Amino acid sequence: MRYAIASALVGLALVALYGDAVAQGLPKTGSISWHTGWRSVGEAWEVAKGRVEGHGSVIGTSFNDKGSGPLHRGPAECVYTFLTQDGVGPSKGYCAFGDADGDRIFTDWTGEGSAGTNVIVGGTGKYSGITGGGPWTGSAPTGTHGGWVTMQRLDYKLP
Repeated sequence: MRYAIASALVGLALVALYGDAVAQGLPKTGSISWHTGWRSVGEAWEVAKGRVEGHGSVIGTSFNDKGSGPLHRGPAECVYTFLTQDGVGPSKGYCAFGDADGDRIFTDWTGEGSAGTNVIVGGTGKYSGITGGGPWTGSAPTGTHGGWVTMQRLDYKLP
């Protein structure tokens, strides 16, 4: 009986000590790999010969590559801006990636072409206090309505 009570108290203490991250099974450090299907809506202007500037937004759904876990089946929303000269140039934006629980990770990203880096700038719920970052790569647009896919990884640390 004493052993059962002691075990229960230790379990409660661990949950209180590590908060939502332990309760949700999210380790304090690790990597999250996921892919997102997007629809992009934007505008672009040729402001000089070969020079294009633009901006827009993308919305989509993310899927953890393991089929469950962080950022699985969650909303993804980003805004972006870009500048190209003869088809080459930088892009920049901000994203909010969520999960089925409604918790979110926010990123500040940069890129060139179809690859770049996400830097974590905040989070809510089980992701509160999260830091880190990682690469992203995108596919060529699919279909005729602005759809495309990105593959992403975040190496993270929780407080």
